[in-house]
Amino acid sequence: MDITVRLLSKQDYNDLKASMKEAYEGSPVGIWSRKNITDLIDLFPEGQLCVEVDGRVVACALSIIVDATKTDSNESYYEIIDYGKFTRHDAEGDVLYGIEVFVHPDFRQLRLGRRLYDARKELCEQMNLRGIIAGGRIPNYHEYAHELSPRQYIEKVKSNEIYDPTLRFQLANDFHVKKILKNYLPGDTESREFATLLEWNNIYYEPASRSISPAQRTIRLGLVQWQMRLFGSIDAFYDQVEFFVDAVSGYGADFAVFPEFFNTPLMSAYNDLPETEAMRKLAGYTEEIKEKVQQLAVSYNVNIVAGTMPLVDDDNKLFNVSYLCHRNGKTDEYRKIHITPNEVKYYGMNGGNSVQVFDTDCGKVGLLICYDVEFPELSRILADQGMQLLIVPFLTDTPNGYIRVRHCAQARAIENECYVAIAGAVGNLPKVNNMDIQYAQSAVFTPSDFAFPNDAIKAEATPNTEMVLLADVDLYLLRELHEYGTVKNMKDRRNDLYQLRLLKGND
Repeated sequence: MDITVRLLSKQDYNDLKASMKEAYEGSPVGIWSRKNITDLIDLFPEGQLCVEVDGRVVACALSIIVDATKTDSNESYYEIIDYGKFTRHDAEGDVLYGIEVFVHPDFRQLRLGRRLYDARKELCEQMNLRGIIAGGRIPNYHEYAHELSPRQYIEKVKSNEIYDPTLRFQLANDFHVKKILKNYLPGDTESREFATLLEWNNIYYEPASRSISPAQRTIRLGLVQWQMRLFGSIDAFYDQVEFFVDAVSGYGADFAVFPEFFNTPLMSAYNDLPETEAMRKLAGYTEEIKEKVQQLAVSYNVNIVAGTMPLVDDDNKLFNVSYLCHRNGKTDEYRKIHITPNEVKYYGMNGGNSVQVFDTDCGKVGLLICYDVEFPELSRILADQGMQLLIVPFLTDTPNGYIRVRHCAQARAIENECYVAIAGAVGNLPKVNNMDIQYAQSAVFTPSDFAFPNDAIKAEATPNTEMVLLADVDLYLLRELHEYGTVKNMKDRRNDLYQLRLLKGND
């Protein structure tokens, strides 16, 4: 048996008509005329699909494009197709409207309808359309109309308490019921002239573009596993930073990520002072370093997460701050929220109050700093704001401290269906108090499902070795996971039972 899904041609009409007669027997739907088919092919050839079995057309899917803003969802089937004139077709529209799917009854066991639905979805993705809408009959409703409203009937079909061949098939193909239509198909006594308005959302839709092929959304991460070392001057420090930015940019990375407190070697000049005062002296460099890193981001065309640095605000409070320096010249700031006992004891650090994602040219990014990632509430709030990538600069001195950060970061990737990148420092600083040794293994973690590595680790650095870790992550895989994953952590939350919310507005 030879089965082919292809575009319908005008020469297929005789086969098409023969199959329609068999498929429509006893149905209120009429037979499409040769002129109907010819007009559709002339208007929108890509939207007319068929299945050929051993040289004979036995199944068909017809469609047009409509502008969702100009289409009344309450309109009847014949109004949408303008009684076979198809004047609603709009080549500049944003939604594929499915006007017909049928399969010859002798071939229904081959699941040809599913092939046609898949071909429609592929067309929708290729043309960057918002989604697919269609009206669907509920042919078994007449058996229950005396006791159930259409809404009750549909709910029971969803829960598999009632079987409806048409609706069950559509639900199995990832369509959802948007609303109930009245008087949709005159003469449809089986459905009592009710229908469902069905919708399938194209998760790859990009509002700003319209093309025959949507852009790929793979981004490249460059994590700098930074060796702590003493610098003779701040210029020497800048030279080392620029070296890594240059290297990462040379590999075409979209992000360069430095670790937490990567500038603490500059504290060596203040080692005779108490730790609190030395950290505040280091904060005097922060504005200058931020501006230098921002210049590098623009010059090397790479977004840079400038590790973290101390910042003294106008109220003389000390914060641990990370800067996201965009390659377009913009700078975003995140202040560490959860301060470790060590940071409080030795430096008098304060926690920030802002939890928000940042829009970048590579999607929505969240920033957390080291200890923050051990609090799942923060990441979940960011995920609710659309976060696709979580970046975590960290600084740990022992393997057990590192393991806390690593395992929590992996959990955040799985439970929030996002990528998590952690970047740490290695080595030692013998002339900087409270910064004696560092332990790290930078890594990129993924959700855990078939599209991702079996161990949910995209890439990891060699432990305790200065190096750059490069890894590509595909944001489209996250979209697929959200909609079609084996489990759906974000969607399956019991918001009727528990909720998470911010108690303070962002600063």
